[in-house]
Amino acid sequence: MGAGSEEEEMVRSVFRSGLWVRAAHTVLSWSITLVLFLHDTDLRRCEERDELLLPVVFFLLVVLSVLLYFAVSLMDPGFVLKDAAQALPEESEQMITDSSVPRGRRCGYCFLLQPMRARHCASCGHCVRRFDHHCPWIGNCVGERNHRVFVLYLCVQLLTLLWATHIALSGFSPVASWERWFKVHVFLLGALLVVGVMSLVTLALLGCHLYLASTNCTTWEFMSRHRVSYLKNVSDDGNPFDRGALCNLWAFFCLCRAQVWEKVYVKNFAKNSV
Repeated sequence: MGAGSEEEEMVRSVFRSGLWVRAAHTVLSWSITLVLFLHDTDLRRCEERDELLLPVVFFLLVVLSVLLYFAVSLMDPGFVLKDAAQALPEESEQMITDSSVPRGRRCGYCFLLQPMRARHCASCGHCVRRFDHHCPWIGNCVGERNHRVFVLYLCVQLLTLLWATHIALSGFSPVASWERWFKVHVFLLGALLVVGVMSLVTLALLGCHLYLASTNCTTWEFMSRHRVSYLKNVSDDGNPFDRGALCNLWAFFCLCRAQVWEKVYVKNFAKNSV
């Protein structure tokens, strides 16, 4: 089987494995949007006054968040399809010629020689370059190829959720009795609770990933540093991939090519080693 067909099979596998999660996310997103449009919120009042700019912009923002969700969910996160020596010869050459680089590790599951910072994902069944984590929310891994899209999605999703929270709050009005108030606002209250909780979760995730991007670290490396072979000989507060916050953020958001992390490791190892 060629590399192209193998990659297509991986993408199909990712699509099948996260089908129900994506369906649930889509239904929930549009259900909340429908509740906000149907209740007496700012959106509804703008429609009644024929002021359509606010409703249209909010609707387009929801569409953008859903499209970004599917993009990051269905993207190849950076599956390792070949040995490091075949995929990027520079990686193999660096590992062989420089003794400061830990020896390449062969995956015990798919038996491929992993490039530095790659890890096997048990949920996806494949090794992923610059593995960050497997996200059940998107039903896919977050890795070298889709990490920046994941962060962009979190930004748009947070903006959408905060705006939805404001719109939901605008729909509550005084009612004569508590029982009547609850019956009138039960769906709006449910929508507010969902978007409120999701706003907090998304804010926490976005903050964490922006910090990790600024330090050129991954969730896996941050959480399991003692288990990562190429970090064992580095001081506890050192990071051999850190090139400064600005350079890290520039590389994270603006560089689209695969990085040869062995070269970065060799360059920064001396100043971060014990």
